[in-house]
Amino acid sequence: MGIPSRRSGVAVRRLVARPLTAEAFAPFGTVISAEGLPGHPINAGTTLRFDVIPDLRLTLDGGTPLLAIYRASERQFPLLLVDFERHARGSQAFVPMAGARFVVVVARGDAPPTAEAFHAFAVDGTQGVVLAPGTWHHGLLARDAGDFVVLERGAPAGERVDCESLRLEAPVELALPG
Repeated sequence: MGIPSRRSGVAVRRLVARPLTAEAFAPFGTVISAEGLPGHPINAGTTLRFDVIPDLRLTLDGGTPLLAIYRASERQFPLLLVDFERHARGSQAFVPMAGARFVVVVARGDAPPTAEAFHAFAVDGTQGVVLAPGTWHHGLLARDAGDFVVLERGAPAGERVDCESLRLEAPVELALPG
C-alpha cells in the first residue's frame, strides 16, 4: 500500500490513506456506523436504535469507562509519522462530533510493527472507529479541526495509564489520496 521513498538519506515508506470500510478495518477494530445494520424503534417509535458494538472492553483489570472530548487541530498532509501507541487492556473509540474528517493509522497488535505493517484509513466524518485492544495506532490525525468523543478504558486509582509507546526507526509518510 506504500511506495518507499527517500528523505534526508533515510528510507521512508509512503502510505496513502484509503477510504474506511468495515471489511478493511476489521483486523484492527470496528467501524462505528449504522450503515447496513438493522435498527429497532425506541422512544414511542420516534427514534431508531442501532446496536453497533456489544462490548467495548473497557473494564478489564478494574478499568472504568472514560468518556472524553479531544479537541483536534487540522493537520496538513503529507505528514511524517514515527510515534505510535497501543492500549493492551481496553478498546478506544473515536467519534467526530461535528463531521470532522480524520485519518486513522493502525497495525495489528500481535508484535511490535515495522513501517510496512501500518495501514491508513480516511474517515469521512460520518463514521467513527473503535480500536481493538492492543492495536498499534498513531494519535488523532484530524483533516478538519474539531471535537471528537473518545471512549476508552480509565485506569484504576494508582495504576499507570494503559499506553505503550513505540518509535519507528524510519518514518512513515502519510498522504491523502488524489
